[in-house]
Amino acid sequence: MRAFVAVVPPAEVVEHLDAFLDVRREAAAFRWAPPEQLHVTLAFLAEVAQRRLDELVERLGRAAARRSAFTAAIAGGGAFPDVARARVLWTGLELDEPGRTELPRLAAGARAAASRSGVPVHGQRFRPHVTLARLGRPAEVTAWVRLLDAYRGPSWEVGTIALVASYPGEGPRGRPRHETVEEFALSR
Repeated sequence: MRAFVAVVPPAEVVEHLDAFLDVRREAAAFRWAPPEQLHVTLAFLAEVAQRRLDELVERLGRAAARRSAFTAAIAGGGAFPDVARARVLWTGLELDEPGRTELPRLAAGARAAASRSGVPVHGQRFRPHVTLARLGRPAEVTAWVRLLDAYRGPSWEVGTIALVASYPGEGPRGRPRHETVEEFALSR
């Protein structure tokens, strides 16, 4: 199973961002992420063996319970690898004081839980973001990043993380289909 551990914003937060982007999407031929798939990836797990799933779920539950809930808002923007040669357009997170500490620790805990369960973790260092669009070829996106820098969505309490299975090619237009396997509560 291909999966990831993520912070998933609530529907009203996603709807606010979607309304902001809706009138602007036609201005660029990007592959926009569907609103229902917007999330902050804490750990990417390219291959989770079925025999490892129970232990992974147990360890993720413990890792989440060690972290405290915090407040976040979707805000700002950026591009990977950079604005001059962008392949990915993203928006960031504005975090309250506890969140600045808790979110990186939450990502480290999710990665450690996967590793200790025998599940390889892929990806580079953790950089919190929500992928909005992918570009077919590198492009200059300074205007888009400036536009996103002016955006700030509603705040919400991050009180859970989710283990999400991803099924490549099974979603609309050949995109991945995502399915929540389990949610884990953070401590209050």
